[in-house]
Amino acid sequence: MIYSVKGKIIHKGTDVAVIECGGVGYACRTTLATLSQIGRTGEEAMLLTYLHVREDSVELFGFSTEQELNCFKMLLSVSGVGPKAGLAILSDTNPERFALTVATGDYKAFTKTKGVGPKLAQRVVLELKDKIAKEQLTVSGGTEVNYEAAVSGGNTSEAISALVVLGYSQTEAASVVAKLDPSLSVEELIRQSLKKMAANL
Repeated sequence: MIYSVKGKIIHKGTDVAVIECGGVGYACRTTLATLSQIGRTGEEAMLLTYLHVREDSVELFGFSTEQELNCFKMLLSVSGVGPKAGLAILSDTNPERFALTVATGDYKAFTKTKGVGPKLAQRVVLELKDKIAKEQLTVSGGTEVNYEAAVSGGNTSEAISALVVLGYSQTEAASVVAKLDPSLSVEELIRQSLKKMAANL
């Protein structure tokens, strides 16, 4: 498994970046956000990667942030969503908005992406919310009171779900969200949580 590639950018296309590592150019399919963040041809860059293997092809995908990579993996876990659709969705949004869309069930936001119809958009929201809910159930019986208190509320529960989509653990997300005012909107809870987590890095 290739975890990441780091080297000189030798080519950038509309949905691909080629990174030269040790004399080998690795073509990484990617999003518009990553292409805009990694710099120009000739500059150094590092991408976190995902190797997608099918019977007829092997493709490498690269992302500038762990949050974007996690969102891509989540999308691939949804039946009917392939790498092409996953990249398209992430090119039209960012990890924070993606998480918020899933957590709040706003599937119509995904239909703005070319090639994503209402049925597929609904499936993305439903399957990811269900998956996250199941993961939370395995932890909710734990000893952390803050987590249990947080998941019991509507907005706080949705905010935790959104943070999990971004790659944070349920315990991590719950411990931060539980310290915030539960009357805040889901979007505000997510924003404040991300600020607190970034400050602790």
